[in-house]
Amino acid sequence: MIEAIKLWNEPNNLSHWDFTMDPEWRQFSDMVNCASRAIRARAPDLPLVLGGISPIDPTFIKLLRGYGTLDAVDAVAVHGFPLDWNHWKIDEWPDKVKEIEDVAECPVWVAEVGVSTFGADEVQVFGLKRTLELLRDRAERVYWYSLLDLPGEWGATTRHKEAEGSSYYRHFHMGLIRDDGTPKPAYDHFDPAFGLCQWFHFEDPRLDFAVEKLRELGVKRLRTGISWADWHRPGALEWFDRQMKALEEFDVTVTLCFTPPSRGQRDCHTSPPQDCEEFGQFAAQVVDRYVVPAQRQTAAHGAASLRNAASS
Repeated sequence: MIEAIKLWNEPNNLSHWDFTMDPEWRQFSDMVNCASRAIRARAPDLPLVLGGISPIDPTFIKLLRGYGTLDAVDAVAVHGFPLDWNHWKIDEWPDKVKEIEDVAECPVWVAEVGVSTFGADEVQVFGLKRTLELLRDRAERVYWYSLLDLPGEWGATTRHKEAEGSSYYRHFHMGLIRDDGTPKPAYDHFDPAFGLCQWFHFEDPRLDFAVEKLRELGVKRLRTGISWADWHRPGALEWFDRQMKALEEFDVTVTLCFTPPSRGQRDCHTSPPQDCEEFGQFAAQVVDRYVVPAQRQTAAHGAASLRNAASS
């Protein structure tokens, strides 16, 4: 079932939000506020999380706080990869969480943390163990990124692709399982005290295999996405119905992000939308389809249990 909704993904990263078109993030703030109002009207108790910032930047959070954006959410999420991309050491994780807590004044979730096997499998084993030591009692939610390696032929969502050198190729080696389906050494060291983050591509053929492996690892909490851009594809509802049905046994945090090219100010998933209210409409559709029915079903089961208890 869906236990939380995360609004956007890495909004302070040009690979996911074109802040050259929105240099003060005012349109982003309006978009988050629109989505929050739409969701709260339908599921007022559903936790809302501000999309995982990367880099971890207190100044960015101060900016959004000044716009009132933090009033629209219940937590702020951060993403960090100190052994691959960030310019800080892994032991600084608790300090990085505190930097955001101090300015956000709300819970901070670590929505993505991971280590690639680009250089060596052993680095991932070390990183997984040390990250859990540092964050086990430091953040309300911690999601390891990721379960599956990214197939090389799919391409990673970055600005400059292969021109980024090893920074680009590390994207393909973040999984606990290789592209050929074989587990890496870190697979045997995964602790389900972590949640796990796994993005699924549109009509992803790996879905059933991933669910099998999530069960095998004992994962309880999962973070994934519903792409607004994919929502506009032919057959989108059939695909997302299948995805969410397959994942219903997990406590799922769903990330809503990526502008449909036809709805953006330019033809790109990073573009601010032409109308921020449309993102709110999309969020409402997701909640109406995947949250409200589950809440009604849970309420009905609870009422039935009470009736059975009263009659026994």
